[in-house]
Amino acid sequence: MTKLYERDQAAIANLQKLRFFPLAVTGGRGARLTEENGRELVDLSGAWGAASLGYGHPALVEAISRAAANPAGASVLSAANRPATELAEKLLAAFPGAGDNKVWFGHSGSDANEAVFRAVTKATGRSGVIAFVGAYHGCTTGSMAFSGHSVQAGAAKADGLLLLPYPDPYRPYREDPTGGAILAELRQRLEAAPEQFAAAFIEPIQSDGGVIVPPAGFFKAFAEICREYGVLVVCDEVKVGLGRSGRQHCFEHEDFVPDILTIGKGLGGGLPLSAAIGPARILDCASAFAMQTLHGNPISAAAGLTVLETIEREELAREADRKGKLLRDGLAVLAERYQLIGDIRGRGLACGVELVLDRQTRAPARAEAAKLIYRAYELGLVLYYVGMNANVLEMTPPLTIPDAEIHQALDVLEQAFAEVLTVPDTAIAQFAGW
Repeated sequence: MTKLYERDQAAIANLQKLRFFPLAVTGGRGARLTEENGRELVDLSGAWGAASLGYGHPALVEAISRAAANPAGASVLSAANRPATELAEKLLAAFPGAGDNKVWFGHSGSDANEAVFRAVTKATGRSGVIAFVGAYHGCTTGSMAFSGHSVQAGAAKADGLLLLPYPDPYRPYREDPTGGAILAELRQRLEAAPEQFAAAFIEPIQSDGGVIVPPAGFFKAFAEICREYGVLVVCDEVKVGLGRSGRQHCFEHEDFVPDILTIGKGLGGGLPLSAAIGPARILDCASAFAMQTLHGNPISAAAGLTVLETIEREELAREADRKGKLLRDGLAVLAERYQLIGDIRGRGLACGVELVLDRQTRAPARAEAAKLIYRAYELGLVLYYVGMNANVLEMTPPLTIPDAEIHQALDVLEQAFAEVLTVPDTAIAQFAGW
């Protein structure tokens, strides 16, 4: 461990840490991070997707510097500010939802999802919420209340919460890879209590649950059933939205439009910023109801506006589609050599690799996942694992990552797979991980 990492250990609380190896960063450029000792690493995580434009993108540097030099206040709490207004207008213009929509600004996906949860139950008068097993909608009390991830097993859940299995083609529920059995359960529950549920929170790719891509047509059918019973569909694209999937919005792959969209992480390009887009009748249901002093911060909003403009100008959604195929093609080659790889999935630059002990039984390879990413870190690559069984490698690099660094990452991964058994148990025991 470097001196910086040791100082971090002594000064910063573990409550906010999710550590897998002793990464200690002093800078970054493009898709690379620089450690205290000057070593550069390819960041295949992109800070969990937050670094959508990579590190030090000139347009983002210029926008943040300009906004900080002449800040339009500090929030939208008690005054309008230009960057936040312009960002809201741009988000509304890009959202295909019909009707009178508005935008709510926050700091993170957690507070965006919690604000929507509170607003839909207040506005509709219904208390029930539908979500999925494996869903991670945030780490605030409210967002954990309707999440279904195993790492939050001890968190208090919302009254009337219905958790449905997520449609996983690799591990199908009731041996139905289409998700039809799940849709049947949804309809049955809604028929039994037709006015109980206010909203259904979905992820068009279940991110922390294991980078799971649903079967084609599932969410279109899911949304149609919900709307028969007046249930609002809330699409959580905090990690997979804004070009990452190969399209501006990930729900576009599913051929439906949600009632409400939440976004975060990459929206701020590394600054704290999230947003919810939805009907005014929901987001205007009360004043001073979901507010914090720095919501709609003009510097973060200026960054968000530049992120959207850069994604459009540099055609980063199209590039994410192309680069994602390049990455998964390379991973497929590795799968031919290493039996540890059970499944490769994803869309665009949201890729997952599920590690298994045996391809027939598909038993999760938990320890191997931890050792694999530890060895990759030693070799100069940053990526993490997710999933209900902590055995899925998640790859969400900057949308700007060059092809050469994708190839470099694949080379490092190949060596890490070859050497995973050389990592001692004591190395990973120091890090709690998921």
